[in-house]
Amino acid sequence: MRKRLAFAVLGFVVLSTAGCYHAIIETGRPPAPETVEILWANSFVYGIVPPPLTDVSTQCPNGVSRVETQHSFLNGLVAGITFGIYTPMQINVTCAQGGGVGSAAISFEELAARLTGTVAAPDR
Repeated sequence: MRKRLAFAVLGFVVLSTAGCYHAIIETGRPPAPETVEILWANSFVYGIVPPPLTDVSTQCPNGVSRVETQHSFLNGLVAGITFGIYTPMQINVTCAQGGGVGSAAISFEELAARLTGTVAAPDR
């Protein structure tokens, strides 16, 4: 009986921490070498309550080229230990190069709207 319980618990832990969430948003601007990494962005209830918006306008004065969000193994482990109540995620932002802005470039507000799933009116 103990062996079955141990296998059941091990199976639950393996299955609940096996998946990794990964999303990439590209704005169309050429990337610069500067990046901003947030290893523990706080989200809750399996990500239903998203982390607060990250303002990187001081680190990326020319805008953002790429935003990548993911759950690392440690983020998933913490989410599993807290039964999904606290679900941290990792956010990597690649700054955009200065100079000309391509036709596919978007503003910080529009990028934030895309990340949060809200609809923003274009300012063009």
